[in-house]
Amino acid sequence: MIELEGVPELIDPVMVAAFEGWNDAGDAASTAVGHLDREWKGEVFAALDAEDYYDFQVNRPTVFLDNGVRKITWPTTRLSVVRVGGDKPRDLVLVRGIEPSMRWRSFCNELLGFAHELGVEMVVILGALLGDTPHTRPVPVSGVTSDPDLARTMDLEETRYEGPTGIVGILQEACTHAGVPAVSLWAAVPHYVSQPPNPKATLALLNRLEDLIGLRIPLGELPEDARAWQLGVDQLAAEDSEVAEYVQTLEEARDTAELPEASGEAIAREFERYLRRREPGAGPGPGVATEGGDSPFLLDPGSGRIRPPKPEQPGPESVPGSESVQGPEPVPGAGAGETSGEAPQEDSAGGAADEGPTGENPADGNPPGEDPEGPEAPEGGPGK
Repeated sequence: MIELEGVPELIDPVMVAAFEGWNDAGDAASTAVGHLDREWKGEVFAALDAEDYYDFQVNRPTVFLDNGVRKITWPTTRLSVVRVGGDKPRDLVLVRGIEPSMRWRSFCNELLGFAHELGVEMVVILGALLGDTPHTRPVPVSGVTSDPDLARTMDLEETRYEGPTGIVGILQEACTHAGVPAVSLWAAVPHYVSQPPNPKATLALLNRLEDLIGLRIPLGELPEDARAWQLGVDQLAAEDSEVAEYVQTLEEARDTAELPEASGEAIAREFERYLRRREPGAGPGPGVATEGGDSPFLLDPGSGRIRPPKPEQPGPESVPGSESVQGPEPVPGAGAGETSGEAPQEDSAGGAADEGPTGENPADGNPPGEDPEGPEAPEGGPGK
């Protein structure tokens, strides 16, 4: 039995998890959980033993100096708790780490043990994949579940995906078999600009999470970062006529596919979010904005010219609205290791939970360990 010390009794807790690696294109998902941890000042109460789940030749430990004393940080997954006050208080259990290298069933069972001891009511797992979606349009985010009843009550898609999967899919199935309601939220990242960070995709995930759990999430500087990111990609695309033409093709396909939805569900969702942000005592606050709309969202994606790609292999997930469009050859996806925009959570040899090297990062449909890139969107629908 897991014994927790110093963790108060939680109010209607929801576990929100994200893992760097194959299911985290552009580091969008892990960055979203990191944002929640920073904005709500999460308190770490547990870290999994890195020795049990990680191959240190894949996710290497790092050495650092602390007041002249050399210490080692190890790749790990850590858990923190945040207390969200207000008229309708609700607590979150945040799980952030790296996709494990081994013993996935034991890994999921250990996380479920924490969920049971903390009285978690629902598990939400964030992921990001590469898809044929233009950077100039709102990021498609799909909510999927394996539970038919949950799909009906929360207006989610019931997953029909078959194929390779990552720790997001394994944890969701483990929750379902354990009788714990579980939902996966997937953001589609443009495959022609997959380098991390991608604040626009992170913002889209947080907006969808806000709708799902009914909490007003402080966005801080994220909307400004998202606008800067889109502006940077716009400028790079304008320098290359081939890229600009390809983006226009994606825009036309996306606009045609989503035209019927423009006056229905999407508008209603945006209006509900607007009302929630105008609740008494909440106020709009600095940095409160939504990811949708006509305003550009951008942040410099890195140096060099971008080249538009054409995914050749299906990956484990897909998001509605990211229809396949033929384009030029793809650029490798988000880099792994130290190139990540957000460092993974780690377990310090000195006893404290620190951060360290990142895991694998997705860009195509190859299984983890064979390609440093991440999953693309096949025609079969979102994975898990």
